Formats: sequence, structure tokens, C-alpha cells
Amino acid sequence: MTHHWRLDDGRQTLVLAARGGSLPECVYWGAALPGGENLETLVAAHALDVTGGMLDETPGLSLCPEAARSFPGQPGLVLRDGGGTPLQPRFSFAETREKDSGLHLVYRDAATGIGLTFRFKPDLETHVITCETTLNADRPVHLHWLAAPVLPAPHLSDELIDVAGRWCGEFQLIRTPWSAGLRARESRTGRSGHEHFPGLIIPARGTTNTQGEAYGFHYGWSGGHRMLAEELPDGRRQVQFGHATGSQTTPGTQFQTAPLYLAYSNTGLNGCAVAFQRHARDRIIHQPNRTRPVHYNCWEAVYFDHKLPDLQDIATRAASLGAERFVLDDGWFGRRDDDTSSLGDWQVDARKYPEGLGPLINHVHALGMTFGLWFEPEMVNENSDLFRAHPDWVLGPMDQMRGRQQLVLNLARGDVRDHLYARIAAILSDHAVEYIKWDHNRVLPMPDAAQTSGSYALIDRLRADFPQVEIESCASGGGRIDFGILQRTQRVWLSDSNDALERLRIQHDAALFLPGSVTGSHVGPRHCHTSGRTIDISMRAWVAAQRHMGFEMDPRELTEHEAKVLADVTRWWKGNRDWLMHADILRLDSADPAVIAELQLAQGGSRFVTFAAKAATSAQISPRPLRLTGLEPMTTYRIDLINRSAAPGLSRGSPALKRGPLDVSGAYLMGHGVTLPWHFPETMWVLEGTRL
Repeated sequence: MTHHWRLDDGRQTLVLAARGGSLPECVYWGAALPGGENLETLVAAHALDVTGGMLDETPGLSLCPEAARSFPGQPGLVLRDGGGTPLQPRFSFAETREKDSGLHLVYRDAATGIGLTFRFKPDLETHVITCETTLNADRPVHLHWLAAPVLPAPHLSDELIDVAGRWCGEFQLIRTPWSAGLRARESRTGRSGHEHFPGLIIPARGTTNTQGEAYGFHYGWSGGHRMLAEELPDGRRQVQFGHATGSQTTPGTQFQTAPLYLAYSNTGLNGCAVAFQRHARDRIIHQPNRTRPVHYNCWEAVYFDHKLPDLQDIATRAASLGAERFVLDDGWFGRRDDDTSSLGDWQVDARKYPEGLGPLINHVHALGMTFGLWFEPEMVNENSDLFRAHPDWVLGPMDQMRGRQQLVLNLARGDVRDHLYARIAAILSDHAVEYIKWDHNRVLPMPDAAQTSGSYALIDRLRADFPQVEIESCASGGGRIDFGILQRTQRVWLSDSNDALERLRIQHDAALFLPGSVTGSHVGPRHCHTSGRTIDISMRAWVAAQRHMGFEMDPRELTEHEAKVLADVTRWWKGNRDWLMHADILRLDSADPAVIAELQLAQGGSRFVTFAAKAATSAQISPRPLRLTGLEPMTTYRIDLINRSAAPGLSRGSPALKRGPLDVSGAYLMGHGVTLPWHFPETMWVLEGTRL
């Protein structure tokens, strides 16, 4: 007897099949199949031949590969019973449920009392399939590893692209050739991490940003996670995602993976990127129905040196530049004069604010801006009233290594969460705070899934009671960015680096998974404190305008020229943000490796903007044409270089775009490309396009 199931979202088809009641496996994942495709035939066609050196049958690469069925690779489940004895279930089919436009497949092993449920749900608009695995047991068991539904990787692929990084260097794309054996990445820092973003894209041979096939994965979990990409001895390939091994530290009767998000593309890496961007923006993030405001954060202007007259002056200047939200960063609470004290003491520092935060908030509101506040609720300093009262609330042993002079609070404890909720809720109730920057500046002493679940519970409780307060996820920049935290927040701080060149690359690569509306990007100081680099205001402003725009420098340092440039770019962003924040970000294939370029295409395709930045010196003299993407070939577009006045003196020729707009076809723009004027490194051209 064979069972088979089919899932479609209009762009991709996933076909699952099971023989004789065994666990199902994916027999097809790719471009949408015809509606009348015979699934029985597909199942038969999927069977592998057997030859010398093999077992008499090929063990199934199922949704949870079973060690007990001679599977030759990494199993999808590793667990022990309450006494520590390893368990190796052999699952059999129990039932199928169709619920909420999704598919639930239930399997059980009667001998061990273990059950597995696989859930799949396709989205017909975002073209993402969401899946997860749940384990149920009749008695408590110890879980070491549970994979979300395991999928095969394509054979016509020479490499896989996963994501590494560091502080101030997040979202580094790593291309690794396929070879026999295992590629494993594991975040054991207790958060999704700078080092191991939980995402993977597998391109087919010859795929670029704009053409070819690609298969995308994202594991929506904010704690430690593990990714496996394995080529088996028989040549098959599998991909597994799950919580970090051993992070479920207590026995239980139910365990559930985080959602695994799947996207197939036949339009290059961009097809996966757009699917993930749309799914995050339209399904994951719960944004209040309001325009995204221009953001100002005072951190790099004052650090811990809070003086009310200075902050009021800074707020006034920020508002004059176009800011619409003012965020008071670290240093407003306890006796917080540096990063060695007061975390956990969430009460206003009366030394710095003798009349409370009211005078600053009133001033900010009088300028027409909303007010935001920085918290780091999951952490505590030993030099704090909270630690002195409750040292037992710390996660891990007291002889653990410190990070930034701080320890982690154990949010698996209900009393800890209740205390933090009460303190934060009091601040939010007593002040007109519309925004929280929620920071997480050190790693956990060990991976602990209960800590992540506790953090979720605290944020969920605050969100329920203060639904109009937006929350930004920050973890020393991009240390906790994933669809799990984005279900509870509205913005991410992508990196602590405000260096425009570094930001350009980071946000360009992060666009493989993140939409512009959630990605904060700020104009930093003239002299960047994390890189030591000095960058012109025009480049800093346009890089910030590629995402959710903000400022994070001292506006008192600006010259008259710099203030005008920043105000002009901010005015442009405000005039376009309503469509930009819902646009698809399409990475462009540049013939010049020095150029990092992307096209942001409005919903419906009526307009676009292309940002073409020169990050380094070109090898050749003349600019190479830049091919656009996502346009209608037989449609005419009016393109215009909106910052042509920024052309340097060494741009001595007269290309047409320096004189005015051009009307050209989409076929030309995508087949030949647009030829931009010459420009210096560390500058950017901005090209607007409108469908005629």
C-alpha cells in the first residue's frame, strides 16, 4: 500500500509518499507540476535501483530518517528513555488530517510509545511552505535531537550557500562545494547568532541572483539551532534543521521543532529572497497599521552621558532633519554610567532625570516625534539591586565567564518573568513610550531551549498588554534575527556597524531573507567608531535610505552642507516609503565586482528604484552596463538618475542619463543594462524607473 500527498502554492509543488505504512519521504520538490500529474507514477519513478555494495533495498530518506531502518546517514531523531537507554523507534502510519489548509501526517511506534506528527502548510500568496515536526511520548523521555521535516537537496547543484558572520560583520554568505559526507553548522550561543544565521540556500548549477533554480530554507527559532547538509554514500542529499543538540535539558512528553520555511525559485536567488521577504512582512511580523517613521537613536551621540538640555537639543536638530521617532538608548536607569552596573534595575535614574523622563518625552512629542526606550531585560549586572536580592535568578553557574560585565537571567523561571514584566509594564504604563529597543548583548553560558521559550513568553505578555508599543530586536546588532523573534517584534537592528560600506554589504546579503520594512539602517557619524573609517554624508544617507531609514549620530556635528544632503535624502525617502516598505528587494548581477546593486520593485511593478553603489575601485576605467531584473520586457520605462548633480569632476563625458530621463524597454534594461556615469568608490547612483 502506498500513501501519497501533494502540496502546491502556485509556484512550487511538494509531493510526499510512503510505502507500506513507513514514514513518508519527499519524492518531488520543485517547480509547480500540472494539476493532473499521476502521483502513483511519480512514486514509482522515484525508486532507486540496487547494485553491488548496497543493501537489497534502499533505506528511505524520510521526513525523519530512522537509525533503526538502516539509514546510512544522520538520523532525524536521537532520544533516550527516562533511565538513559537509547530509543530507536520504528514508526508506522496512524492517520492523516487536513486542517486549516494544511496537512498533518501522524505516525506512531507502539513498542516505545513515541509518536511523530508532521505539519505542512503552503501559502498561495507568499509561495512559502511552512512545516514542523512534533514528538509525543507516553512517558517522559530525554531528547537530544529532533529535526524539522527532512527534505532532499537537489542533485544538479555544486554548492550550498549558508550564512556566517561576526559582530559588525553579519550575514556573510559562505559557498561550500558539495562533497561526500557532512556539512554541519550549529549555533550553541543560545541565540540565533551572528555566527550561524539559521538559513540555507541551495542553488542549481549556473544559478545567479536573477536566473536559475534555487531552494531556500529558514529555521524560525531564536535559540541555538543546528543545520546538517549531507551527501550520503549512495549520492542522495539531505538537509536537516532543528534546535541545537542537547538544548532540551529536561525530560518531557512533548517536543516540537520551530517552523521550517521552504521556498523554491526558478528566477535565481531572488525568487527565494522575495518569497521570504513577503512571508516575513505579510505573515510573520505583526505591524501596527502605521507608516514607518524616520528613526533617531541617540546612542552614538551621547552613549551613557545623559544630560537633559543636550538630549533636547539633539532631539530638536534630529526633528529638523526629518526624524519622526526619538529613541533614548542605554543609560537612563539605575546608576548606569557605563556597562558594568544596573542591568535589571529598570527604574529611572533620578540623578540624570530628577523630574523623571517626562520633560524629555514632552519635548520629543512637542517636536512631532514619538518616543522610544532601550531595555535589556534578559541580562543582569552583579553590581545591581536585582542581583544582590536574587543571585539565584542567574542562568548557569556563578563561576561562568562574564560577557560585557553581565550575566543572564533565567527566563525559564516564572518568577523571573513576572518580576521583569512588572518593572517594564510600570515604565510603559507611567510614560508615553511607543517603542522599545530590546537588546541582548551577551551569549548564554550554554544552549538552553527553555531560555528562548521564556523570552518569547515575556515578550508575548508585554505585546498582549501593550499592543501599540513596537519592539526592535537587537542583540549586539544582528545576533538574534529570525522569524521566531520577528513574530514578536517589528524591526531588527541588523548590525552595530554604522559604517556605510559594511552596512551596504550586510543589508544586501540579508535581503535574501529580510524585507526592507523590518530592517533598520541608520546614518552613522562621519567617523565610524567601529571601523575608524570616514565616509561622505551622501553615501551614508543613501545606504540608510535602502531600508527602514534612521539616524544614529550627533546632529550637532553636521556641517550646513551635510545637514542639507541628509534632509534632502530623508525627504526623498519619506516621499517614497509607502511603496518602498512593501517593495521586493531584487539583488542584481553586476558585471563589475566593485559594484553592489539592487532593484526595489513596487507591488504591481509600476515603479522601481535601483541603488548602484561602488564599494571599491573598479578594475576597468569605464562603468560596465548594469542589467536590471523583474521588469516586463515589452513595456517601456522612464528611467531617471535622481542624484546626477553628485557626478564628480572626473566624470567628464555626457552620457544621456546625465542630461535627463530616458524612455527604454524592459527588454533593453534587462538584456543590455543601464550605463551609469563614472563615479568614485564609496559613492552611489540612485536610478528611479516608472512604467509608462
